[in-house]
Amino acid sequence: MEKISTLQAPQGILALANTPPDANFNKSTLKDVFSLVLDGVQDPGNLGTIIRTADWFGFKNVICSHHTVEVYNPKTVQATMGSLARVKVSYHDLSELLKDIQLPVFGAMLNGSSLYETTWGTEGLVILGNEGQGISPEIINFINHPVTIPRVGQAESLNVAVSAAIFCSDISRNLNK
Repeated sequence: MEKISTLQAPQGILALANTPPDANFNKSTLKDVFSLVLDGVQDPGNLGTIIRTADWFGFKNVICSHHTVEVYNPKTVQATMGSLARVKVSYHDLSELLKDIQLPVFGAMLNGSSLYETTWGTEGLVILGNEGQGISPEIINFINHPVTIPRVGQAESLNVAVSAAIFCSDISRNLNK
């Protein structure tokens, strides 16, 4: 196990699995649900944590830009803690995907409406950006609902996985009222 693992102290568990192709993706699976859209997330631990968080709150889809870290990176897979088996992760040219989408598109922005005053509805896409640069300028144009997590303290930003958890929690809370 130590020879095939990337960890210094492997847990003693090994799995062999087929990776599903993105060809199974269909825009119709985005109707009547919320999905997370990741624009250039680079840290494998963040991606894995976002997938695990999506699973916790019942989000079935995580859509990644081609600039997002590979979902089968060993650190990403480990961080999902098994949630990768329950959440559909696919990679797309986000501009192409979003140009004809007929859903509300929410974006995690520093200068948006307060998350706590947002009317989420029952479906939509929530775009989260790169850890350092945020959402790319070409993708910002597709956002029709910029949303911010109100800052109380002095930190300049939140970790993208933490932001995803806050968004998922608030959306879930509003769907289950």
